[in-house]
Amino acid sequence: MSILIVIPARYASTRYPGKPLVELTGASGVKKTLIERSWDAAMQVKGDLRVVVATDDDRIRTACEAFGAEVVMTSEACANGTERCAQAHRILGGGFDYIVNLQGDAPLTPPWFIEALIDGIKGSDADLATPVLRCEGAMLDALKEDRRNGRVGGTTAVFGAQNQALYFSKEVVPFTADSYAPEAPTPVFHHVGAYAYRAASLAQYPDWATGPLETLEGLEQLRFLENQHSVLCVEVEARGRQFWELNNPSDVERIETMMAQMALD
Repeated sequence: MSILIVIPARYASTRYPGKPLVELTGASGVKKTLIERSWDAAMQVKGDLRVVVATDDDRIRTACEAFGAEVVMTSEACANGTERCAQAHRILGGGFDYIVNLQGDAPLTPPWFIEALIDGIKGSDADLATPVLRCEGAMLDALKEDRRNGRVGGTTAVFGAQNQALYFSKEVVPFTADSYAPEAPTPVFHHVGAYAYRAASLAQYPDWATGPLETLEGLEQLRFLENQHSVLCVEVEARGRQFWELNNPSDVERIETMMAQMALD
């Protein structure tokens, strides 16, 4: 099975312009841009894979080529990372069985998340697979704190039988009034910013209708659910690793603190 990992990256982010080129300082003081750290995360995934960055910005292309990444230039008209992955796959001539979208704002994604994701879609008939991580109390508190302060932070996932996705939201769902110790498991699952698509489904995605839920939440995976296409949630294990995405400027300090605590450079 041939697998392509695409890291979509755009400069003109509404919430955080220029985000892919923001520098993050590792545990020993090494500075690397967000996009380079995302590339490093992709390169740690085991298997016979091709990895590319898909962007529409020459500044990002120049930065990526400087650290040795393969870059595919895509259109500014791509509405989200999934559309950009579809276009990158087409530009490369197609031919891959599965395409993985490793979003460029998740530099802490450990390789076993992506390996489990690939195994999950291979072993199912879903059109899309995406990782979910059970929140411990500390992560749930961080998600709730973001919402209390009006910040759009991580996304949560709700799924039913056979791990079929029911909904994704930037609100914290499902609701729970209980309190949890920092390391205690909770009923809330954090959606990890990665996707694995079947090639045929990805090729069709740009032509599907954009529904009200995708528009309201700003979550590209909801287009699958709103157009009656199956989404598999693959539960992954933290194995002692902390995980957070860079959505807002305030997340830089949070991620650098996590990297220091985990001795990641």
